[in-house]
Amino acid sequence: MKSLPLVPVLVFILLAAACAPATNGLNVDIPTASESTDTNSAYMNIWLPPYLPKSLTDHFLPPEGLIIVEHQEFADLKVDVSGEALVSEWIYALVAPFPTVNDSLSAQKLTAMWRGKPSTDLPFQEVLVDGSTKAIFERLWGTASLGSVREVAREDLLSEAWKGKNTWAIIPFEMLTPQWKVIAVDGQSPLNKDFDARAYPLAVPFSVVGDAHMIADFQSKFGSGSQTPVFPSTNREAGKLTTVMVTGVTALTRGTAYLMERNGMTYPARDIGDLLRSADILHISNEVPFTPTCPNPFANPANDANLIFCSKPEYIQLLEAIGTDVVELTGDHFRDWGDEAMFYTIDLYAQRGWQYYGGGRNYADGVEPALFLHNGNKIAFLGCNAKPPGYAKASETSPGAVHCDMDLMAEKIREVSAQGYQPIFTFQHLEYYTHGINEKLAVDFHAAAEAGAVIVSGSQAHIPHAFEFYRGAFIHYGLGNLFFDQYKESPAQRQAFIDVHVFYDNRYIGTELVTIQFVDLARPRLMTSEERLELLEKIFSASGW
Repeated sequence: MKSLPLVPVLVFILLAAACAPATNGLNVDIPTASESTDTNSAYMNIWLPPYLPKSLTDHFLPPEGLIIVEHQEFADLKVDVSGEALVSEWIYALVAPFPTVNDSLSAQKLTAMWRGKPSTDLPFQEVLVDGSTKAIFERLWGTASLGSVREVAREDLLSEAWKGKNTWAIIPFEMLTPQWKVIAVDGQSPLNKDFDARAYPLAVPFSVVGDAHMIADFQSKFGSGSQTPVFPSTNREAGKLTTVMVTGVTALTRGTAYLMERNGMTYPARDIGDLLRSADILHISNEVPFTPTCPNPFANPANDANLIFCSKPEYIQLLEAIGTDVVELTGDHFRDWGDEAMFYTIDLYAQRGWQYYGGGRNYADGVEPALFLHNGNKIAFLGCNAKPPGYAKASETSPGAVHCDMDLMAEKIREVSAQGYQPIFTFQHLEYYTHGINEKLAVDFHAAAEAGAVIVSGSQAHIPHAFEFYRGAFIHYGLGNLFFDQYKESPAQRQAFIDVHVFYDNRYIGTELVTIQFVDLARPRLMTSEERLELLEKIFSASGW
């Protein structure tokens, strides 16, 4: 038998090797693109268009049998907007800079704006989008108008929007931060617990597109109903959302007590009870102790100048009815009826499973945070009373409110942050009756933010105060009252906020402002549209916005 020449043999071997299937480093054979186009192959090629949300593609880990190709022409399947073989539903949000008075918009007006045919009554002049979002919504709504829609780098969207009051944006849900205000579209906001994606125009379906047999094969192996789904089903899971309501001053005494005696224990919450109960975690700042020896309120509470406060034990029915979860004890009047009343009050809270903070059975008890774990979100409440020389002050051996030592408070904030909690810090501080930022308050409020608090809130205010974003924290210098009769001196005392803070996947993502008006001495109701507009414009202006 004649032997083959050496050179041709080597050439043959090299050519064979070059044509052999590549491997992935795990000794798994992967066919080439041309080989895997056969519908009977164990492998499928899939193309992911470059405009898909990065948060979607970053979570895509192709298992054996599925190969990502760089070019559409080599793909058996691709992922695209719409289609019948749904793999993911991505939620986007219409957002504006936080100091925006508008709360909602219709999808009709938004899409008309997108197409360059805006309504004359639109509250904004342009919509900002990043490149991915623009490409996606152009597939849904058509080509974006150059005069109405402006493409901006993802990292610049927030700063660009804040440059002008009339610039809004469309962003994926995962990009939400507290500096954005989420605008409801057709009555739906992704910040709300009752959000319905089916009725939301900014819910984008992503599907696999291609040969019907290939789609069926993909769905059975890798679709959302399979054992090994390769795409996240959505970027907004209801089970990762937590709402925390922070409220202003409550004092179940004087005129408030008079109303309760006359109309029933839950009367002050008649108009806002459902709202308060909707919170996952409801904060109440109750200034006044309960005691069995508390006398009946005066028949004419409007003329009652007595500032030694107490509440009858049955008044706690109001706090039960609204779904209280945590009580702030930093109030000036917590010591008004002595040690026995404070111990009695704390026992009432403990019996109901309510946590407390900012005050306690002694100083050491009061400085400990109130900790919550809800839907994977870790929330910590801390607080203190900063009024000199110290109101209702707890000691090492006696109950009361925690007097602020900001070095210690900062240490406590850092401790809970290190444990993965999102710290909410609340103050009883100097009372003042202008809307703007008080410089003395700002020093302590900033210190809490610098230590790592994500929300810093003032519980001392009897009128609403200004807002600020500082070091990434949302600061509200004072919310006003919740259940208290103090509105005789000025119209501003008849107005207040309830702040609804939203957490998702253990991240603080936004705040919605509920505005309330007081009637009948101490009964809050939701503001009318006109009242809300007037208050928001006033407080945003006082905030320097």
